[in-house]
Amino acid sequence: MELAVPQQIQDTPKTAPIRWCLYARKSSGQDERQALSIEQQIKEMELLADHWGIKIAEVRKESHSSKESGTRPVYNRLIKDIQLGYFNGIVTWAPDRLSRNAGDLGILVDLMDQGKLVEIRTHGQTFTNSPNEKFLLMILGSQAKLENDNRGLNVIRGLHNKAANGWRPGQAPIGYLNNGLGEEKIIIDEERSAVMGEMFERVAKQAYTGRDVKRWLDDIDFRSRQGKRIVLSHIYRTLQNPFYYGEFQYPKTDPKLHKGKHKPLITKQLFDEVQIQLTVVPK
Repeated sequence: MELAVPQQIQDTPKTAPIRWCLYARKSSGQDERQALSIEQQIKEMELLADHWGIKIAEVRKESHSSKESGTRPVYNRLIKDIQLGYFNGIVTWAPDRLSRNAGDLGILVDLMDQGKLVEIRTHGQTFTNSPNEKFLLMILGSQAKLENDNRGLNVIRGLHNKAANGWRPGQAPIGYLNNGLGEEKIIIDEERSAVMGEMFERVAKQAYTGRDVKRWLDDIDFRSRQGKRIVLSHIYRTLQNPFYYGEFQYPKTDPKLHKGKHKPLITKQLFDEVQIQLTVVPK
């Protein structure tokens, strides 16, 4: 005798299978040094997928920061494919691989609310369209953003402290080298410093124009640390840079000059003479 199936069971929709995409990301930023490599993330998550008994339909990876929303091409394509129904599940090493900003985090939650993203699995948590699990996802994503924001503030503070201590942040101008060892952060580039000093002398004492300097540098085949010839605009920036007599601006928008601890290549008097020449001699 065949048993009758209750109508409410007959009407219950079958759960659609989840089509999984494995997403792995690591940027080259300072804050990503401790993160697993992309290949290691993929290896670990494929092992977990086997343990869970799920099949990865596709693996996508990219080397890009997640600090700003909408700036990751591979991730953006994944979101678009979820919206189109190609995937409805994501496997990734940790929530911060997906989002470290409010914009991307909101998109993930919206996709869950719409039923287009059924599940996110990481090595430590599973997130589905339940209030508690979405809340946890938002908390972890917000925590990653908070850590990222605080790290950025600490970097800015560190750079300002470095400037206040007499060392100009960033790449040293031509004629100098970034040392990075010991107390002396910026040292003289013995190969190029003499030419830089002579450049100022020629403008101040021989009324060289910027184009005269350019011809002279090309004649002696002078090149930057990267092996490139110095363009005219760079020559003028160099001639107007107070770093060469021992002071610098930081940031560039701040008119205040910091007293540098690096060794000057020229005197303040020579620098001032060059500025006078730049105002009276045609460029």
